[in-house]
Amino acid sequence: MKKEKNQKGTSTAKRVQQYIKDHPYIKHCLKNGLLNYSALSRKISKELNITNKTSIEAILVAARRYEHSLSKEIDNDKNIKNILAHSEYQIKNKIVVYILRKPIDIKLMGQFRKKIEQDTGTIYVIEGVKNYTLITQEMYSELVKQKFKNIIVHKNTNQVLISFTSSKNIENVPGCVAFLTSLFAENGVNITECLSCWTDTLFVIHADDVSRAIGFLTL
Repeated sequence: MKKEKNQKGTSTAKRVQQYIKDHPYIKHCLKNGLLNYSALSRKISKELNITNKTSIEAILVAARRYEHSLSKEIDNDKNIKNILAHSEYQIKNKIVVYILRKPIDIKLMGQFRKKIEQDTGTIYVIEGVKNYTLITQEMYSELVKQKFKNIIVHKNTNQVLISFTSSKNIENVPGCVAFLTSLFAENGVNITECLSCWTDTLFVIHADDVSRAIGFLTL
């Protein structure tokens, strides 16, 4: 069968594949056999402005073929779920997130970090291009004000830190963090901050969303 092409020479099959890749929720349903192909074909033809009857038929064929090509991703999904099912997570409440404007006195930050670590408190510092993100406990709010009052750009209070600890195999399985972030997004939970260090993956969310998060994170 001759491949149908648009005015730019891109085959209908490639356009369909790209459309599905650009819509993760459709791709997820396709992988799990949850789509009506005729309905999907009509949707794609409308959004890509494909009206030729032959091309519309080609859309359906391309979608079916693309589904078969997703078998490797299905296996990878199983690996992701296996790793996360054996991961442990902890929740810490009364977390506050500060955005600090650069430049920062590194010696002062070092003293601040040392003080919290001596108290066995929680502290994470992330350096960006123009700012630092400081994640710590609310009990240190006054200390933060004393040390960094003039460079505090923004502050998020009433936050919760969710820490995942997984096996070292997590570095060999692509998509683990993406899978977790998609769970938050699909359940309407906004991630204030996200960071990772080898086997540890950490998310900061608002305290109001904790109950919902516990529900979908219990894999």
